[in-house]
Amino acid sequence: MSMVSINPATGEEIQSYAVHTSDEIQFILHQAVETQCKWKETELDFRLSCLEQISGTLRDRAREYASLMAREMGKPFSQGLGEVKKCAWLCGYYRENSREFLSDREVVIDGQKSLVTVQPIGLVLGIMPWNFPFWQVFRFAIPTITAGNGAILKHASNVQGCAIAIEHCFRESGFPRNLFSNLSIPGHDMDSVIKHPAVAAVTLTGSTPAGKTVAKVAGTVLKKTVLELGGNDPYVILDDANLDQAVDACISGRILNAGQSCIAAKRLIITEKNYKNVLTMLKNKLSSKIMGDPMDDVDMGPMVSIKARAEVHDQVLRSVSAGAELIMGGEISDEKGAFYPISILAGVKPGMPAFDEELFGPVYTVITAVDENHALELANQTEFGLGAAVFTEDLEKGEEIARKRLHAGACFVNDFVKSDPRLPFGGIKGSGYGRELSSYGMMEFVNVKTVVVKKAD
Repeated sequence: MSMVSINPATGEEIQSYAVHTSDEIQFILHQAVETQCKWKETELDFRLSCLEQISGTLRDRAREYASLMAREMGKPFSQGLGEVKKCAWLCGYYRENSREFLSDREVVIDGQKSLVTVQPIGLVLGIMPWNFPFWQVFRFAIPTITAGNGAILKHASNVQGCAIAIEHCFRESGFPRNLFSNLSIPGHDMDSVIKHPAVAAVTLTGSTPAGKTVAKVAGTVLKKTVLELGGNDPYVILDDANLDQAVDACISGRILNAGQSCIAAKRLIITEKNYKNVLTMLKNKLSSKIMGDPMDDVDMGPMVSIKARAEVHDQVLRSVSAGAELIMGGEISDEKGAFYPISILAGVKPGMPAFDEELFGPVYTVITAVDENHALELANQTEFGLGAAVFTEDLEKGEEIARKRLHAGACFVNDFVKSDPRLPFGGIKGSGYGRELSSYGMMEFVNVKTVVVKKAD
């Protein structure tokens, strides 16, 4: 049995990868446990020196890795370079801050010495998606490993080249062999790995149905999970918004990675005052964007697969049948590859697929609201809660809306939603639970231990 990587720009097979057998999986997990038991005893200084080395490896090989992403999942080369550099930034962030994050904290209580210490918990299994094949892996693995754990990667079947490259990246950067290990196995074989005694916890980035399945399996053996799932992010444009700023942010927040991002600008909710102007500006600015070979200087490459394109196109057609107006795009060309044009659906309302479902592709869903309160009501009318944005020139009001009135894990004012190593990242409701990045992400997979020493009478 093998997993095949297909170039989505050409439809041609890149390479096939042998699936690990049950015996091979057992051996990999056994080796990982042995290595992690030694790794957790290493000095933090040594771990931090490895972070410095892997930052350098990433920068040195950025073009190689960006090309690999372009071939395997269609990300434009320039965006792939940015992704690799962001991974290097993340490594540098944890190199500079992990000592503080992992330090003991004393709690002053009369008559006793009390402190809180953190310790690694073992092997953490990361089930990762294809859309950001380096970033998603590094953002779970780096804080996990720096805290003294080991990492097991189950990457998406179509980016096994990226998975293997990441494994080699760790090995070449001073980390012990087998501390970070890739399992080449399909998703339907994961139950036994999740339940394996060697695995202490699981983190998944993926769809909401996949998250529910993993949580259910892990729950049967009481293993902690962190789930970063789908999103249907609202971008609310109010009466007093700077429209150029708002439209530019919505464009950047949607066509990145061909719209295949959990925090993409998926539902543009615009008050009546600005609705027509925003729609016109959006169409005009998008008309100059270039779609093409991801190795060229383009704004957008293909979608990840013909199947993914068909799913998005079906959502577009069903939304039009339900009353939405197709303003731009929405047609599949006869050219080879999984290309789907930048599309705009206007007049979208609750009950339509473009409002209720996550559209994982380059489709703008444009919704009109009577006023500010109605706009925020529509924004929160979703099963998801990953990211959200609001656009207004009243920064005090914008902050109040972001703080209290938008229901999501990350809320931005006058900018598109993005992840940052310095800030916690994760969602609520159908978008999952737990946090990645910053100190909060590092604390997800450690034993936060209370130590109390009674003083002599």
